Amino acid sequence: MKALAEKHLAIFRRHMVDVITIHADLSSEETGKQALDERVLEVMRELPRHLFVPAPVAAAAYEDMPLPIGFDKTISQPFMVALMTDLLELRPGDEVLEVGTGLGYQTAILARLAGQVWSVEIVEEFVSAAEERLKLVGIGNATLRVGDGSRGWAEHAPFDKVLVAAAAKTVPHALIDQLKPGGRLVMPIGPPEAQHLTIVEKRTDRLDRRELMPVRFTELETAG
Repeated sequence: MKALAEKHLAIFRRHMVDVITIHADLSSEETGKQALDERVLEVMRELPRHLFVPAPVAAAAYEDMPLPIGFDKTISQPFMVALMTDLLELRPGDEVLEVGTGLGYQTAILARLAGQVWSVEIVEEFVSAAEERLKLVGIGNATLRVGDGSRGWAEHAPFDKVLVAAAAKTVPHALIDQLKPGGRLVMPIGPPEAQHLTIVEKRTDRLDRRELMPVRFTELETAG
């Protein structure tokens, strides 16, 4: 059998986005959104997700499900990637903090939509692997480092948006401190048995928090 050509992969990506669109419609009562931002969907139609997963699972890259990437971690389900990106309401000049780089797929999507992405990953092996993949797809506005994501990246704060691809019982204080007034954070919040995808908006005098839908994410690791 011949190897898959780019024309075949493009069809798989379009199909993946079609499934995301259906999922978004079916979840609209929980998310409050009938449809996701077309800018997000267009990036996902173009970006080669199969390059951001280990070779043994690349054949399943365009199915709407999480996939293992090593170290007991996963790349998130495409629908969840699309939804969390959409909920950030990214603008072209935004400075974004990402917690949990993994192999860089979500990072690449954020970088295509924002001005600069600063991404923190606790697994050292992932950072070099993600940097290679981001370079391969032409991403030059994402900077990665190894570290405890719950502490953010103070040197580059404050951030317009924060996305956390792991769950915590509460939002880490450092991430709130590093968020600009008017900024928005999206992450799963709650204990393992009761996580909810949550939006936190920082006002000058308060935090507005809105829980959306039940989710299941790995827990946010901290360094001691």
